[in-house]
Amino acid sequence: MLKNSLSLLIRAIISRRGRWVTVGIWIVLVGILSSTFPSVNKLADNSAANLPKSAMSMRAAKIVAEQFPNNNGTPLLLVWYRAEGLTDQDYQVVSKLYQHLQRTPLTEQSNIPPLSNMPLVALKGLSSEDHTTIITPIFMKKNASTDDLSSDLKILKAKLVTFQSKSIFDEDLHHKGLHVRFSGPVGIATDATKLFSKADVTLLISTVALVLILLILLYRSPVLAIVPLIGVGFAYGAISPILGFLAKNDIIIIDSQAISIMTVLLFGAGTDYCLFLISKYREVLLEETDKYKALQRAIHHTGGAIFISAITVVLSLFALYFADFGSYQRFATPFSLAILIMGIVALTLLPALLAIIGRVSFYPFIPRTEKMILELEERKGRKLKRREVHGRFGKVLGRWVTVRPWTVIISSVVILGILASFTPRIQYTQNLIESFPANMPSREGFEIMAKHFSPGELAPVRIIVKTDGKNIDFKQKLSNLSYVSQVSESTKGTKNQEYLSFEIFLKYDPYETKSVNLIPKISKQVSATLKEAGINPKDHYWIGGETSTLFDTKKVTTNDYKVIVPIVIAIISLLLLLYLRSIVAMVYLILTVLLSYVSALGAGWLLIHYGLNIPAIQGLIPLYSFVFLVALGEDYNIFMISSIWKYKETHPHKQAISLGVNETSSVITSAGLILAGTFAVLATLPIQVLLQFGIVTAIGVILDTFVVRPLLVPAITTVLGRYAFWPGKLWRVDEGYTKMNDQEE
Repeated sequence: MLKNSLSLLIRAIISRRGRWVTVGIWIVLVGILSSTFPSVNKLADNSAANLPKSAMSMRAAKIVAEQFPNNNGTPLLLVWYRAEGLTDQDYQVVSKLYQHLQRTPLTEQSNIPPLSNMPLVALKGLSSEDHTTIITPIFMKKNASTDDLSSDLKILKAKLVTFQSKSIFDEDLHHKGLHVRFSGPVGIATDATKLFSKADVTLLISTVALVLILLILLYRSPVLAIVPLIGVGFAYGAISPILGFLAKNDIIIIDSQAISIMTVLLFGAGTDYCLFLISKYREVLLEETDKYKALQRAIHHTGGAIFISAITVVLSLFALYFADFGSYQRFATPFSLAILIMGIVALTLLPALLAIIGRVSFYPFIPRTEKMILELEERKGRKLKRREVHGRFGKVLGRWVTVRPWTVIISSVVILGILASFTPRIQYTQNLIESFPANMPSREGFEIMAKHFSPGELAPVRIIVKTDGKNIDFKQKLSNLSYVSQVSESTKGTKNQEYLSFEIFLKYDPYETKSVNLIPKISKQVSATLKEAGINPKDHYWIGGETSTLFDTKKVTTNDYKVIVPIVIAIISLLLLLYLRSIVAMVYLILTVLLSYVSALGAGWLLIHYGLNIPAIQGLIPLYSFVFLVALGEDYNIFMISSIWKYKETHPHKQAISLGVNETSSVITSAGLILAGTFAVLATLPIQVLLQFGIVTAIGVILDTFVVRPLLVPAITTVLGRYAFWPGKLWRVDEGYTKMNDQEE
């Protein structure tokens, strides 16, 4: 019933009238959506919380807001720096700026310290020990938008230039003279927004250009290069306003990072789906004169694989919804929706466009049947070149994996195993400031602070305890710890004086992994101190601050990895089982793609660490790359294995594998190069988390394309024989066919 319904729908779409109706429907649909709802780019929220409310640092922040309220606002830190030492004139500029802000506040300014009234000696006392740096805050309204903050920072920058010169912002920090950098939460947020807005434009242009060039090089047809891009363009035209509607109505939260990766995913995976159909269409046109019948046959052959591939990726990506970490969760809806709509485009709009353009899509290398070629030769009076259905390389590859399967398996496993062996050596970091470019002003300001002030002063660990009215000397207990430089005096809660708050200043950089790993030790010490005082530690102490936040990030993302990985594997396993009806095939297809993933991580570490001299990979990368590589890797698995399964119905085992590899090798290679290329575009961006994700994913796709899919999977299928299909109907062949297979093997 379902097959008949789909067949009728396809016939209606590619009919002489239906093709124009289908294109018209998509034009109207995208037009209505785009004019009704806002673009998703305008509603990106880069300040959304990543940690769940149950995380220790989040609970600490909530209690701080209740018991120790600070109405100052969000700090913008002005980092004043002169390598040869700050001068009296520099301090006068600081005083002059704060006098101006006292008279003419910024639009979003909520509060400033009384620096304008301080004598010069007092200002000098706020500088670093080497007298090269002073940090002065400006507190901004907590509910201020990033756009409004950016406007205020432009005004502030212009005013400082009138006091000094452009050199304080533009010149390298190594140059002599006074330098100012905007840092802190406000500086980092505004810089990140600028960075992503520039990255989005660069990414879109680079991705479109790359896909267009690769399509022209691979298929040598300008028309064919544009057709998939038209499909992707329509898909994006529908996706962006739908996501914009969902974000505007607070149904989802989406950030700039998710939009950037979604764009790459759409172009990469979307073009792949188009190529799967186009490749088969070209093949059928060599045998079928009627372009409509040829298109119908092509869709009948590839439609199921495209459909199940898209559903596999959609459900795998939607599994991120079950993550607790906000950044992961925010990826679920845009990514899965993008693939879903792109799959619909590939099965509706693309066939309609191909039905309109027909054979001209492949100009100047138009596929023709033998009869059409003979007629053309007669008209032109000369011999024309015949084009093979598949290239010679595919035939050689198909023969090799069936003749020497064990050689292929051992070689592939050794190569992938060597790369995978580097995975345990990977160092991870949760410090997102390291993800930004080294010359980003807020990062430069942060690094100046880290270098010229005591490391612990950058972000002290905040402890909140509920004493139940008992007098407990936490300061003495915690000051004795070897990794603590000092402990502040405690303050009592404004609503409940049983709450105490104090800060611990660590001896190390609070953002380093070494410091993050100290949080459990601090927690253990606070808990022990409460127990000594006869207080049950449960719900009586909380640890906050940046270091605690990074520890919670590590804890939550690690747990998410343990939850999401099994869910994705279970989803893909179930879909493979339903589609292939083979438990054995499902198992080795999952195992090969997992091996490819681990190998990609190892190879990515080699390039990122030893090639680019980056000390650690962002802790978010393993799960990001897992979901993409496993889901997209199974795309290629499904496309190739479905071809083998179809040939198996009419051919002996080895011949079916050889024909399947021959049929799909060129299109999978083309699709893999395009997908790897689009992810590699991320590596050109100045944001390390995207650079690292792009490198690992591109490497994984390359390994899938050139090792796992054309070599390892068909070789394993060859070795397993008919058991590769167990317990499906292809395993239960008749006796005569079994004998034929046995003789062949």
